[in-house]
Amino acid sequence: MKDKIIVALDFDKAGEAKQLVDDLQEADFFKVGLQAFLGFGDELIAYLKHKNKKLFLDLKFKDIPNTLYGAVKSSLKYDPYFLTIHLSGGAEMIKKAVEAAEEKPGLAILGVTVLTSLSDGDLKETGIDLSTGDAVIRLCELGVKNGLNSFVCSPREIEPIRKRFGQDVVLVTPGIRPAWAAKGDQKRVFTPGMAIAAGSNYLVIGRPINCSDNPAAAFAKILAEIS
Repeated sequence: MKDKIIVALDFDKAGEAKQLVDDLQEADFFKVGLQAFLGFGDELIAYLKHKNKKLFLDLKFKDIPNTLYGAVKSSLKYDPYFLTIHLSGGAEMIKKAVEAAEEKPGLAILGVTVLTSLSDGDLKETGIDLSTGDAVIRLCELGVKNGLNSFVCSPREIEPIRKRFGQDVVLVTPGIRPAWAAKGDQKRVFTPGMAIAAGSNYLVIGRPINCSDNPAAAFAKILAEIS
């Protein structure tokens, strides 16, 4: 079950991120997002490889199709297990991402649906007259039609996605907050146990672990809950 927990390395300093990797001996899977990647990405990714850890490279690409193709190809040198793109970039962009990823067997392109910080009202402000749930399903349909079977969604959308697509899709869920942790800026959240029970394949967890006084104990507590 420990493979289901992806720990987010959201830090300002490389030393802090590497220290967390050292502290979490039981963790196998780590997420490197924009904050860490732009600050010290090469150093941190090399460290994860040295420690034989899996990399979730969470850069959430969205651009014109040819630029996106080049970005995915450039990312292959980091040997990621997961790489994220925004599904709202459209069908041709998704196809180009899938095409570029074919050069690395085993790489899964994750389609980002609707960010877990967004509510129905937030979507409406951007001109999208759909609920977050409906928007997520619409984007997943677009992804499936264009070659994707792995998606990032909030825990609240797990069951509707499973109902629509069954067990053939892989679901990665941020917005995970144990009952004992602060909710923060996430709006559509579940506890780890709730998310696994609903059908999530992977849980992305940051602050409840990396802001804990005892990250290893926090990881163990979450692992016990989902087990």
